[in-house]
Amino acid sequence: MHYIWGSLMLLICLYIFISALVQSKFIIYKLLYAKAHLLWKDHAHTFLAVVGFIIIALSSLFFLGIWN
Repeated sequence: MHYIWGSLMLLICLYIFISALVQSKFIIYKLLYAKAHLLWKDHAHTFLAVVGFIIIALSSLFFLGIWN
C-alpha cells in the first residue's frame, strides 16, 4: 500500500513543483496559485515550488517505507 500512496503523492507534487517552476497557466495550478497568492503575494510561485519539493522528499520516504 505504501507504493500506491507514495507514487500518487509523488506525481501530484511533481506536477506542483514543475508547474511552479514554469509558472503554468493550467486551470488546476491557477487555482492553487490564487490561494497561495492571498498570503504570499509575489512569492507564491516560489512557495509552491518549495512545498512541492518538500512533499516529494516526504513521499519518497513514504514510498520506501521509512516514514509511515
